[in-house]
Amino acid sequence: MTIIEIIGLIAILAGCFFYGVGVLGLVIMPDVYLRIQAAGKTSTLGIAGLLIGATLLTPSNVLQFIALGLFMIITAPVIAHAIAAAAYRSGVKMAKPLRDDLEGVIKPTVMVAKNTELESETGD
Repeated sequence: MTIIEIIGLIAILAGCFFYGVGVLGLVIMPDVYLRIQAAGKTSTLGIAGLLIGATLLTPSNVLQFIALGLFMIITAPVIAHAIAAAAYRSGVKMAKPLRDDLEGVIKPTVMVAKNTELESETGD
């Protein structure tokens, strides 16, 4: 084994470690907002480790790995924001909120099932 292969395997193990921490965060965190934070941050670090390791082990595919890394770095925060915004607008409460910066700015809409159809109810 060369030193490049060893560094590549260490990078892959680091990526797997971050994914493991993300799974642990999904299990431990009390509400959807903290779970999104755990999943979003660790998925970006995890994919970075895996792609760096894969690039070191197979340098002929470096352009594909760069494209995958850029795609993940661009889309992961957008996905996390969209899920958090949907949860907030659906009326999902935080476990232990210190403050709510969106209170009074965005009015949560709660969807309730009535007669097998979803009807929107606002808290007026």
